[in-house]
Amino acid sequence: MEFFRIRKDIPFMRHALVFNIISLITFLLAVFFLATRGLHFSVEFTGGTLMEVSYAQAPDLTQIRKQLEADGFVDPQVQNFGSSREVLIRVPLTKGTESSKVGEQVMASLMKVMRSGIPGDGAGGAAPVMTPELKRVEFVGPQVGKELAEDGALALLLVVVGIMLYLAFRFEWRFALSAIIANMHDVVIILGFFSFFQWEFSLPVLAAVLAVLGYSVNESVVVFDRVRETFKKKRGMTTPQVLDHAITSTISRTIITHGSTQMMVTSMLVFGGAALHYFALALTIGILFGIYSSVLVASPLVMWLGVSREQFVKPKVEKQEAVV
Repeated sequence: MEFFRIRKDIPFMRHALVFNIISLITFLLAVFFLATRGLHFSVEFTGGTLMEVSYAQAPDLTQIRKQLEADGFVDPQVQNFGSSREVLIRVPLTKGTESSKVGEQVMASLMKVMRSGIPGDGAGGAAPVMTPELKRVEFVGPQVGKELAEDGALALLLVVVGIMLYLAFRFEWRFALSAIIANMHDVVIILGFFSFFQWEFSLPVLAAVLAVLGYSVNESVVVFDRVRETFKKKRGMTTPQVLDHAITSTISRTIITHGSTQMMVTSMLVFGGAALHYFALALTIGILFGIYSSVLVASPLVMWLGVSREQFVKPKVEKQEAVV
């Protein structure tokens, strides 16, 4: 299925060096921010308390957050969960505070908000008294958070190794190396954004990063498949011309697949609330840079590593006639 077909190949490889210099600068900036600022890890990684509270009417999240900060909680995270009446509260682990008492202290803060007569439905005047109902409370210790971080890093490593092995078997080592460099380029840039803006890095964001790896390699495989096919079918084309033809001929497919995916991700970003905000944000960054890296990072690397037609087309061996 194609929306359109470009008759003349776009000379992407003519500007390959410029694009890769831009990519290198962006990559180095991301590494710099990660090294100097680090990531703002969520409660799942640092340890702390997670609580789900239900109200009869939608509460004022800003007032709850202010009250928690006034009561000594550092950087509390308050967001809706499922509906406007369900509230998810994350409180980071603090020294000198017993985890078993954190839930009681948070509930005491919520009762203060209730007694202050804050309007909960956005209307003027005093709102009905809304007693918060504790639905669940979970404690995440620092050791558990450390294990989650280690398991997440291990999962990322295994995905990278698996992608390299798959591409090496399906294509050739040049394609495997180029694709994995491009994919790691995407991952590091996503992490760089989260480091620069100090957005919360949580388990859903880690899941988005792993999803971006698979999504990006899929785009690379499509382009590489067309490269191999072009090498086999068309003679007399140089390697840059083959790469330009492969990228140009898959542009329509790229717009359809990435556009459809981004529509769904944008709906999560706009309507998903705080619970899905950073997850959708990581996917958005990954999709945009995934297109860029597959076309303008992986393909030039394949060219510079010396891919050629001879690697895909076996020379014909002439049979010698038997001597009588």
